[in-house]
Amino acid sequence: MPLPGPAFFDDDHEAFRTAVRAFTEAEIAPHLDRWDADRQVDPNLWARAAGQGLIGLSGPAEHGGAEAGDYRFRCVVMEELARVGAAAVNAGVALLDDLVGPYLFDLSTPEQAARWLPGLLSGRTTAAIAMTEPAAGSDLRGIRTTLHPGPDADGLLLSGTKTFITNAPHADLVVVFARDGDAFSLAVVEAGLPGFDRGRPLDTLGQRAEAVGELFFDAVPVPTANLLGVRGRGLAHLMERLPTERLSIAYYALAAAEQALVWTLDHVRSRTAFGTPVAQFQNTKFVLADLSTRIDVTRAYLERCVLALNASALTPVEAAKAKWWATELLQEVTSRCLQLFGGYGYIREYPIARLFVDARVHTIYGGTTEIMKEIVGRDLVGRP
Repeated sequence: MPLPGPAFFDDDHEAFRTAVRAFTEAEIAPHLDRWDADRQVDPNLWARAAGQGLIGLSGPAEHGGAEAGDYRFRCVVMEELARVGAAAVNAGVALLDDLVGPYLFDLSTPEQAARWLPGLLSGRTTAAIAMTEPAAGSDLRGIRTTLHPGPDADGLLLSGTKTFITNAPHADLVVVFARDGDAFSLAVVEAGLPGFDRGRPLDTLGQRAEAVGELFFDAVPVPTANLLGVRGRGLAHLMERLPTERLSIAYYALAAAEQALVWTLDHVRSRTAFGTPVAQFQNTKFVLADLSTRIDVTRAYLERCVLALNASALTPVEAAKAKWWATELLQEVTSRCLQLFGGYGYIREYPIARLFVDARVHTIYGGTTEIMKEIVGRDLVGRP
């Protein structure tokens, strides 16, 4: 258990947790296997979650958001989703609140906000953000998707391919990162535009209900009214918001690691081998002690990062540290905890097995561990 100190969560957060837990137990946990089989979370879930105030926490109140301004409420949601092993659902919530949302909430003009945010914040509109391409993942400067001048002065044409995009098979709105002359811009593409097509859902290893796919843009007409933020500052807009995305991935990794330890403690206390509870073997105690310590130390750093984010003071380097450390920790925790389950850990009806495959992507998306270390190392080497 963490050392006593100032509580990270207060009474308001815990009251919110009660509502989130009731919702996850009733509306999410019973359906996870079916959603995995369907390769998609029930689309109606998002409207129900919005009705309970579980999504759109940072969205503007005038368009249906909670405008909470305190990322600890998002942390509560992540902890409760991790508690039931709902990694794919968390990916959908994070997409709205931590990936797409910050761009649309911060950069939309009043006219754009009125068009897009009510549907998004009510759960009726599904959104995606398209950055990664077949030949450009963590190296965003290497993208080839391009905005070209259109046939009239008020329009552009978008051409290119994006891949590994969450919600690609059914997104109504897609924020696309594209090359724009010598710079980069963000364009919002709406479903139904000519030349906008979708590939088949990709057969992912884990988080199978996340609905990941490809997007194709063949001279898609994009009116200048659909450009997001300042034209030519797309890369800067990304860099400003990536710390939130990376902290989101890191915090869910921490919450999932904590839950894996809970499941494992329950198992080794009840499972016997050679007439002795597995928990009583020295190896078991040493593994659990090691993992528990690593988790507690990681929580101390991530809580500091969350409070820095609340104060608009979280730096890209701090977020990179949090992201690579917490996600690599999750790999270690899931692997070593699964080992303590023995053969039961290899059976998918045990949540540790689902988490083992769901966890693998965390060191990859949002920037690989190697890219995160490059960010940190470049900062260190560049210091006076």
